[in-house]
Amino acid sequence: MLKHLKANNAAWAKRMVEHDPDFFRRLERQQAPEYLWIGCSDSRVPANEIVDLDPGELFVHRNVANLAPPQDANYLSVLQFAVDVLKVKHIMVVGHYGCGGVKAAVDGIRRGLVDHWLHPIREVWNDHLDELMAIPDEKARLDRLCELNVIRQVKNVASDIFVQEAWGRGQPLWVHGWVYSLADGLVTDLDVTVGGIQPAR
Repeated sequence: MLKHLKANNAAWAKRMVEHDPDFFRRLERQQAPEYLWIGCSDSRVPANEIVDLDPGELFVHRNVANLAPPQDANYLSVLQFAVDVLKVKHIMVVGHYGCGGVKAAVDGIRRGLVDHWLHPIREVWNDHLDELMAIPDEKARLDRLCELNVIRQVKNVASDIFVQEAWGRGQPLWVHGWVYSLADGLVTDLDVTVGGIQPAR
């Protein structure tokens, strides 16, 4: 089963070695990324490729609708490891326009367990209802909700105790909010960066 994926893997590994004979030996020696990407599980949003980084250069956590909920042990474990062990300097919360999770949070269709997961997005919707309902186009309204969700998750990350303690001990660390466009492959910085003890790069 999945022979085509195994063949793809073998071809990819061969290409990497042909391009850089030390590539895999270098990966074995250490993991020292400067960046943590908190993004959506959507298969159209490949974190490393979007920012053109090799394996080993980007620590990644993905879930439905790029949430950073303070009660999720999986996300918190990734965050603590990234901040306390890897000492990343930048955390990017990255949403994307056309996010199915964001749409599912507010379209009124019940889907089961995922409805509980998406509850924080409904809270964002309710907190910004006047602004969102003033946008007549549904796609534009959902795109704005994607942005507002990213902004809320940046606040969640920045208020977490692991991040607060890192800042307290003078560790250089910034939290950024981005949105990726499936239409053109570009990220938009929402200009909500917080933290750090020096100007962000």
